[in-house]
Amino acid sequence: MISLRQLTKRYGSFTAVDQIDLEVPRGELSGFLGPNGAGKTTTLRMIAGILKPSGGAISIAGVDLAADPIGAKMRLGFIPDRPFIYEKLTGAEFLRFVAGLYEQEGAAVEHRARELLALFDLEEWRDELVESYSHGMRQKLIISSAFVHRPEVIVVDEPMVGLDPKAARTLKDLFREYTRRGHTIMMSTHTLEVAETLCDRVAIIAK
Repeated sequence: MISLRQLTKRYGSFTAVDQIDLEVPRGELSGFLGPNGAGKTTTLRMIAGILKPSGGAISIAGVDLAADPIGAKMRLGFIPDRPFIYEKLTGAEFLRFVAGLYEQEGAAVEHRARELLALFDLEEWRDELVESYSHGMRQKLIISSAFVHRPEVIVVDEPMVGLDPKAARTLKDLFREYTRRGHTIMMSTHTLEVAETLCDRVAIIAK
């Protein structure tokens, strides 16, 4: 579901990511581990289409990201390490907005949004502006937005940061359910315990 071939990212003479080859199959939760500065976030941002690679190829659910960027991104959900949310939208409006980016709307989206907001204890805040949300609430909302359009692949950068223990457990259960249904998750983490308890296998990137 995720295929990386000789994936490389350079900034001038500095090589941030050097010729990564990686396959993450359908129905697997794959951990991506490495020390700070090794290139984990850079790699995930390239997979999500936020950064353009300097070399190599990325395929998402069989779709080449360079050849068909929209088609590849339509199959992908991304949970960044530092979420950005439009603060003048309510929680419900934000999820509706994200679903619309993936050309999804209507009753099915409304049901899915309510389901996710309830799952992360945000239902009573659904009509409140995001600017009033705490950091943890914003993190739960951005997580919900990655699932709202039911993507085939989800890429996650340090997902447990900012979550309380209950929300972290909820997210772990959601990850397990998602992969059981045949979807794929690639997750970076610096916490070995998280990788050991959640991941089917891990890839390690070194400086």
